[in-house]
Amino acid sequence: MLQPISVSLASLNLTTLSPMLVVIGGALLILIIDLLKKDLDKSIYVMLSILVLFVDFGATLSLSLNERGFFDVMLVDGVAILSQLLILLASMLFIPLALTSKRFHEYSYPEYFALFLFMVGGFQFMVATDNLILIFVGLETASLALYTLIAMHNTRGSDEAAIKYFTLGAMAAGFFAMGAAAIYATTGAVELYDVAKVFQARINEPGFAVPLIGGALLMLVAIGFKVSLIPFHLWTPDVYEGSSAPMAGYMSIVPKITMMVVAMRLLGLYVDMGVEAVRWMIIILAIVTMTLANIMAIVQEDVKRMLAYSSISHAGFVMAALALDTTKAYSSIFLYYGLFLFTNLGAFAMLWITRNKQARYHYRFHHPYQKFAGLIHLSPVGAVIMGIFMLSLTGVPPFSLFWGKLYIISATVDAGYIWLAIVMALNSAIAAYYYLKLIVWMFLKPVNPGVEALEVNKSRPLVVIVGIAVAVTTLSIFFIQPLLNYITYMVSVSGY
Repeated sequence: MLQPISVSLASLNLTTLSPMLVVIGGALLILIIDLLKKDLDKSIYVMLSILVLFVDFGATLSLSLNERGFFDVMLVDGVAILSQLLILLASMLFIPLALTSKRFHEYSYPEYFALFLFMVGGFQFMVATDNLILIFVGLETASLALYTLIAMHNTRGSDEAAIKYFTLGAMAAGFFAMGAAAIYATTGAVELYDVAKVFQARINEPGFAVPLIGGALLMLVAIGFKVSLIPFHLWTPDVYEGSSAPMAGYMSIVPKITMMVVAMRLLGLYVDMGVEAVRWMIIILAIVTMTLANIMAIVQEDVKRMLAYSSISHAGFVMAALALDTTKAYSSIFLYYGLFLFTNLGAFAMLWITRNKQARYHYRFHHPYQKFAGLIHLSPVGAVIMGIFMLSLTGVPPFSLFWGKLYIISATVDAGYIWLAIVMALNSAIAAYYYLKLIVWMFLKPVNPGVEALEVNKSRPLVVIVGIAVAVTTLSIFFIQPLLNYITYMVSVSGY
């Protein structure tokens, strides 16, 4: 006969859920306000969303390290706090980009902001747990909201982008579910700390490693889809092209951060146990991704598609750190994406400032290179700012991403993979071509006849966000060391 279980409220430690409860409560509040009062100005929902994210940020900072809660499915370690702070920071930079001078369809709906907050909550669940079921729930919550946000852009390519992302996202979810099932069937556990215990106890049993490695391979495919590793990247340029520029910039950062954390927790377990097959799968995928993405970026005619392939290349660059299994390597992932966040979102915000509702410079693309010809004459400040972002993405000192690239390559050398560090450095040199190509168009090409001023979508909130991104990109040399010390401490106390 089943016995009743007594669960005290204190044992649930609901504080570990507080960041997610804040953002979900904020999303529900927006929907309730819309029910009570229709046709409120979108700026109210923007301000409310930012307020919710600020409260969420504070709730995350107030969490205690290395605690578990809610039947031990929630895990609050340094990695969970770091990744949530990055997610919230990117989200707070993204939301004000809705306040454009032109009227865009999606921002007129309160549901847009509610869905965005639900998506943020899903991402937070993914990084604040080591339970495979809750990771999957968070993944689907975030993904379903993101598909809808893309479709709401209401352009010729947005519906196609949303359907393509939905189809391949569903495939990725299927691979994740099958991988989780294989791991559960082999170990009888869905919590990664229990999986590690069984793995360690039975690693030498004949045939035990085969289904476990098979589960890791399925999981790597799912992670590859979400992080846009080649050959699982095919959705990325088309989805970025069909999305608004801010949403494309957001997708190039936040989903990748969350899946990198999932990969750290899951694939890091295999690498830590000395399963070389998984380590080499990661390394090969990373090399193929960064190399082929760079080659494909060179031939793009549209700046947004170029930045899409650029983000794929950066994902491969960061993915290589997962195979190293050192505190320095894991710390480099957060440092890299923390700096990449401002540079890449700033670059996409610049595209958003120049966005026309009609493709006036190309029959298909909104941001062809020809659009930026002679930008230094039309908008000198805009050209210089975009040039700074391109130089940072290239890895030119003293701009922010130079320090991220340097630290990852340094971690690779320290781990004994000198040949891999050389491959990464060569790929950075290749990437310089297509970043400098845009600078050449802006500074050395003549202005196309009939081209008007490009700052058609400019507004004060957009200028503020771009200004913040420029400040962080150019002044990173002054705060890189304390930032790195904090990241290293948070990663090390998490046991990585």
